[in-house]
Amino acid sequence: MIRGLLTATLLAVPSLVSGDVLEVQPVTENVWAIVGETEQRSSDNLGNNATFGLVVTAEGAVLIDPGGSWHGAGMLHEVVRGVTEKPVVYVINTGGQDHRWLGNGYWQAQGATVIASEAAAADQHDRASEQMSALAQFLGEGLDGTEPSFADVTFETDHRLDLGGMTFEIMHRGQAHTLGDSFVWLEERDVMFTGDIVYVDRLLGNGPARNTRSWVAVFEEMATFEPAHVVPGHGRATDLATARRETHDYLVNLRTEIGTLMDAGGSIMEAPEIDQSAWSDLEQFESLAGRNAQAAYEEMEWE
Repeated sequence: MIRGLLTATLLAVPSLVSGDVLEVQPVTENVWAIVGETEQRSSDNLGNNATFGLVVTAEGAVLIDPGGSWHGAGMLHEVVRGVTEKPVVYVINTGGQDHRWLGNGYWQAQGATVIASEAAAADQHDRASEQMSALAQFLGEGLDGTEPSFADVTFETDHRLDLGGMTFEIMHRGQAHTLGDSFVWLEERDVMFTGDIVYVDRLLGNGPARNTRSWVAVFEEMATFEPAHVVPGHGRATDLATARRETHDYLVNLRTEIGTLMDAGGSIMEAPEIDQSAWSDLEQFESLAGRNAQAAYEEMEWE
């Protein structure tokens, strides 16, 4: 009965064309990145303007992040079905951003267990109303059916999931893009899933729930594993060197330039003038660089 209701609900959204929005990128054996748009949330992408991870084991599939809405999760499910017939039995929330958790209810309705850090769950509770209101503006009717639904299993700093001969080590090491960001280490495949700890291909967003100083430290903790493959929160799967340049080095430069400006007595209005040109090749640079600088200034005033 539930499956029939899901199908009927999904068919009611004419813009649900997963192949136009989500790209499947093979990473290594039984591991895929599902890469969404680098643009803003919209009724076409249903909140899936992010990258998700999929691992298929002998005992079922594990999905890294559930999609940005009920219909967004359904869109993601279409893609998963194109890769494997195995059911998704676990979904890992890597943080508190909308596309990291607002699709939870869809997967729970089909029997999946959702895992998140305690800090992520608290952030999700605190910002659920704000995120739902913002998504209503972007998605319109595409938000229908979405209700905040929280993790079945939470952990403080570390959680180990053993499934089908693979071990997923889920680690929360502090605030990054959001308060409860976690990275997921799959040693058997030398793959790191980072959620919003890593952005590539597009400039990162220095949003309201971030802490740039802690974000740098969390990245460095993640990098100690020296993964061969990095599945980021935004952009295509990549290597550690690219992830470092496009996220870690950008954050370090942002903080260094803003620190120099503040030491010279510069104001927040001058922050967008700092030099970020080394990252001007990234998508969304023009729309985000100035805002990121002002947000960093505001943050560093209180450190």
